[in-house]
Amino acid sequence: MLHIPATNRLNFSLLSAQDAELLFKVDQDEEVMRYLNGGKRTSMQQIIEIFLPRMAQYRNPERGFGIWQVCRLEDNAYLGWVLIRPLGFNTQAPSSDDLEIGWRFMQAYWGQGYASEAAAAVAATVLANNPAVSYLSAIAMPDNAGSIGVMRKLGMQFIKRYWHQDALGEVDAVLYRKQINENN
Repeated sequence: MLHIPATNRLNFSLLSAQDAELLFKVDQDEEVMRYLNGGKRTSMQQIIEIFLPRMAQYRNPERGFGIWQVCRLEDNAYLGWVLIRPLGFNTQAPSSDDLEIGWRFMQAYWGQGYASEAAAAVAATVLANNPAVSYLSAIAMPDNAGSIGVMRKLGMQFIKRYWHQDALGEVDAVLYRKQINENN
């Protein structure tokens, strides 16, 4: 299994189906959910019936794909998570050279650089271990300034605004992307 090295402030572990409670915990704050579904809390039933099966579709411990729990080193506080997976993992043609990265942190930890630090650490390790990947992409709602700020800190550029469709529905979204490997 791929290991994400600790940063100065954070450590990481790959979530599994046994970690439903951690996914549930982050989704209980309406502000956290505002830019995902309009502020509706996720139920444990949704975690079990929708989110865990979706995670199983792309989780690959050897390649580092999945949802990485993020904890603070100083007190082991659970801050949230970072996901990394093939873009379009749930379509007929998932990307083999474009990885999607995303994050979700509890509101108490917003504005402290944790999301940027965690996403950069996860991306660096996963990309180093998947040399055929050419792009790192992220999707957010256009008014989600916090997530767009993280994307920019990761060196991503705005690509387009569009209607993003997935199993959870259709949302107005922006796509940001960073080219990793110019040889592909």
